[in-house]
Amino acid sequence: MLMKSDSAMTPAVPDDDHGTPVSVKIRERVKAARQRFHSNDNIAEFIRPGELDLLLDEVAEKMKGVLDSMVIDLDNDHNTGDTARRVAKMYIKEVFNGRYVKGPAVTEFPNAEHLNELMIVGPITVRSACSHHFCPVIGRIWIGVMPNEHTNVIGLSKYARLAEWIMGRPQIQEEAVVQLADLIQEKTQPDGLAIVMEASHYCMAWRGVKDMDSKMINSVMRGVFLKDPNLRREFLSLIPR
Repeated sequence: MLMKSDSAMTPAVPDDDHGTPVSVKIRERVKAARQRFHSNDNIAEFIRPGELDLLLDEVAEKMKGVLDSMVIDLDNDHNTGDTARRVAKMYIKEVFNGRYVKGPAVTEFPNAEHLNELMIVGPITVRSACSHHFCPVIGRIWIGVMPNEHTNVIGLSKYARLAEWIMGRPQIQEEAVVQLADLIQEKTQPDGLAIVMEASHYCMAWRGVKDMDSKMINSVMRGVFLKDPNLRREFLSLIPR
């Protein structure tokens, strides 16, 4: 997961070269801050106002080259004339926008009633894409939280917003669930956190072995869910499958 950088320590990168592609400018800022820019990292802090639209334009232009190399007649085929821009918009503004926009605002409230019973949120429908083939990954997530008197309470819809933001990046399921767990742990500080994700991977259903029925299920258990097998069993038994 992308680590926060100290802006005071980040070397300044000149942006006065109007001939430089915006992707190069953004990449150089990330490198100057000594941060990762893997496919499942968020790089929003390095993107300046207006640059996301410029990045979309750049991707659209390069996507035209891809389609041209696939011997698709973009000049005369009425079905694909605008495909390059549609694909660029889909990647930058829609399915992968979890890389390019800041996380959703989450209002946290103190646990005034000292709630300390198991809470389960889900199923939350999530959509992502594998970083190997950019094929869809579509599934469901269940989140179990064991709060304490110091736990921050967030609205139910915020769990879905956080999941959507994390999943909106090319990645593998195992890493996505860990990233989501880290984020919720940071926001709420519960005694225990459990996440289960079940998803269909179209890199298997659409290509490869073309198995339409198989799913991947994985989980992350933190705190008391990891230490207490009875609590873990209770959580898993309450998940409707």
